[in-house]
Amino acid sequence: MLSAAPYDCAVGQFTVPNAEGWCSPRLSGDFLPLVWSRALRRVGHLNPELPRIDRSFRVHVSEFDAFVEAGAPPLTLAEPAASAVNEQIAQRESGLIRDGDTLQFGIGSVLPEVAKALRSHRRLRIHSGMISPAVQTLWDSGALARDARIVAGVIFGDLGFYDNVAPLGRVFLDDVRNTQGVDVLATIPRFVAINSAVEVDLFGQVNSERSAGSLLAGAGGLPAFAQGSQVSSSGRLLICLPSTARRGQSSRIVPAISSDGLCTLRRFLADAVITEHGIAELRGLSISARAEALISIAHPDHRSHLSTAWGEWSLMLADHARYHYTGLRR
Repeated sequence: MLSAAPYDCAVGQFTVPNAEGWCSPRLSGDFLPLVWSRALRRVGHLNPELPRIDRSFRVHVSEFDAFVEAGAPPLTLAEPAASAVNEQIAQRESGLIRDGDTLQFGIGSVLPEVAKALRSHRRLRIHSGMISPAVQTLWDSGALARDARIVAGVIFGDLGFYDNVAPLGRVFLDDVRNTQGVDVLATIPRFVAINSAVEVDLFGQVNSERSAGSLLAGAGGLPAFAQGSQVSSSGRLLICLPSTARRGQSSRIVPAISSDGLCTLRRFLADAVITEHGIAELRGLSISARAEALISIAHPDHRSHLSTAWGEWSLMLADHARYHYTGLRR
């Protein structure tokens, strides 16, 4: 991006200027800093309803080629409803998180329950692409280190969370080079990436983007956070998901990611997968041992089908290996 040709125009939403004339971007600081300095024209929407958050990027009102001031409520995200399944997953996952870990949270219905399950933890830190009301839960319980910044690229939640973020005084917004740069994450000891998924296959590959042929989301920062967790000293990648979808009719542990899905994370990044039925510790396991571990945390109603499917895969893999071995012997 830094080597691209200049952009014709950059448009951003900002706070109104403070007494010194400085404006802060909206509730994000992830990508705008990367394009702003390369734009030929810069236009601002100054919104008096935005909270002021400490950040690495700000713009002086004199830099705008044009701006308009108009109030508009920030975009909000409602808290997902709690469920017994999500609570079970969260309780299992909380046992993998240690006091003093630095956490990255994605989004999803399980993650607010993870924050609740971590209330008894202490000295936790946050370095994430996005923060949500789960951070408020951790702060109020005393789980977060009081002397550490909460670093993120985007703030996304409800209006109550937005009202509490600025007075908290610990949140710092930074761009993606620092929130999601693998080289940066590698310097954070015990960096734990906590994310949800649409499905996980028996090889340990993760699909977090597409379901039944419909695109639900992009990969976001998950690939970077997954890689960062692997190079961080004592880092972890925790993928959490309910074992079934469509009221139990479909397993979210699948034989292999099909053409209806997308492979967001390759199998070499696999670490731990958590469902309400258990934890599959995949790092360092053989292909067959991974499949067995994942079948054991699938819903009991779907384990027989998964075992049969893996048996067929195993025969194909064995035939493939035999063919190549015979060819090498010749």
